[in-house]
Amino acid sequence: MTARAPGPGAFRRSRVSVAAERGIEALIFVCGVSAVILVGGIFFFVFREAFPVMTSPNFSIGEFLFSVEWYPTSVTDVRYGVLAMIVGTLSVTALAMAIAVPFGLGGAVYLSEFCGPAWRETLKIVIELLAAIPSVVWGFIGLTVMNDLLITVFDAPVGLNMLNAGLLLALMSLPIIVSIGEDALKAVPDSYREAGIALGATRWQLVYRVLLPAARNGLLAAVLLGVGRAVGETMAVLMATGHAVQIPTGVLDPVRTLTANIASEMGEVSKGSEHYRVLFAIGVLLFGITFLVNMAADVVVRGVRRR
Repeated sequence: MTARAPGPGAFRRSRVSVAAERGIEALIFVCGVSAVILVGGIFFFVFREAFPVMTSPNFSIGEFLFSVEWYPTSVTDVRYGVLAMIVGTLSVTALAMAIAVPFGLGGAVYLSEFCGPAWRETLKIVIELLAAIPSVVWGFIGLTVMNDLLITVFDAPVGLNMLNAGLLLALMSLPIIVSIGEDALKAVPDSYREAGIALGATRWQLVYRVLLPAARNGLLAAVLLGVGRAVGETMAVLMATGHAVQIPTGVLDPVRTLTANIASEMGEVSKGSEHYRVLFAIGVLLFGITFLVNMAADVVVRGVRRR
């Protein structure tokens, strides 16, 4: 029996499929490159606006980074020191992560390994609803509910402080950490679980000695995305921190963050003024902080992979 040669329709379908595949590959390439171009374009825009003041002889980078004196509207002695705001940003973020990371990773472990199917779906819906709450609503909660609560519980002079913002940022970061952490744990092959159970490991031993080490890269990514969420937040910290330019000595002290400072003052400055360009210089500083966080994460991930 002789084999039938493919007809011209088969060759046309083959050419169409090849062309479609190449088109999809080109679209994916354009999407990947466009992300890099957009990030570069944003950085170029921010740096272009900040460049004139950063190269001005009257502007001192040392004073900008290491002074706590922020008096941009002074008539006789204008000073642009953002050290207090850098410390405020890092302090609020560190406090938020100290609260969010244990609860977030614990929630991811519970959803992945201990929760029943029906209860898991309910909890995931609730967590997704947390992520859907706008930042201004969180800020309103901090301004009205958390303010009075902290004054009552801790006898604080004012409830708009670092603890208030830290609690709000922790709640805002939890959905990211829980969702990505659960995905990382679910991505661990079932053979790992079966091998651990076969060796007589309890459920907690399986989680601690098998699943967490196997999913550490994904869990680290979840934590770092939570850090990025906290560092970049604006409206909630603007409303909940007290907006005081000072280096905090405790969690009940009011602070001001870099993002909140840009949001509160950008609408009050004239375009092209020195104050206007210094606010863009703060944006460049935020880019630098984010870059350092990502670089540190990359170094940690590579070290973990080598081990």
